[in-house]
Amino acid sequence: MQTRIKFCGMTQKNDVEHAINLGVDALGFVFVQGSPRYLKIDEASKLFKLIPPYVIKVALFMNAEVGEIATIISRLSVNILQFHGDEDEKFCNQFSNPYLKAVPMGSSHSPAEFCAKFPSATGFVLDSNAAGQMGGSGEKFAWDSIPTQIDKPVILAGGLTPENVAEAIRIVHPYAVDVSSGIEASKGIKDTVKMDKFVEEVRHG
Repeated sequence: MQTRIKFCGMTQKNDVEHAINLGVDALGFVFVQGSPRYLKIDEASKLFKLIPPYVIKVALFMNAEVGEIATIISRLSVNILQFHGDEDEKFCNQFSNPYLKAVPMGSSHSPAEFCAKFPSATGFVLDSNAAGQMGGSGEKFAWDSIPTQIDKPVILAGGLTPENVAEAIRIVHPYAVDVSSGIEASKGIKDTVKMDKFVEEVRHG
């Protein structure tokens, strides 16, 4: 099965258009104030209008208020929610959208037990951050530490780059890979050469 690709932390029109032209499967947009990749809803709306059908739009949150999430869902054509904070399953599952839960591999002693607490999740984003921290740090974790008991699609994140993504796929065999800082020129600004190379490595590496 072909590994899916998600580019995350999209903030620029040109980057969104380039990702679409590369055939990326999903694009992530960060609605976490304080993040260098944070988008206001009006900014995000302009980018969402560029995205054609069959490209998945993912909205990222971290300990957000219910009303804030509901407003974004009502204003934007979000396909999937992605939660990176202390949200429990009841919180994540109260919205009309399917959701992904981020697993903080930097601090989780038992990722399988963590995932078992979210049976309603569509899948799990395994990231290198510790609990209470955002992803996008550029740090990776030990890929061989991923438990086999996770019975939902695994999206591998954390420190992926064009130079290591092919190796990561060979070791983990994830459903998808999720990259942000690994394809950036600076935080929130993508590098088209790195974007091209990343996609090439996933598909043919």
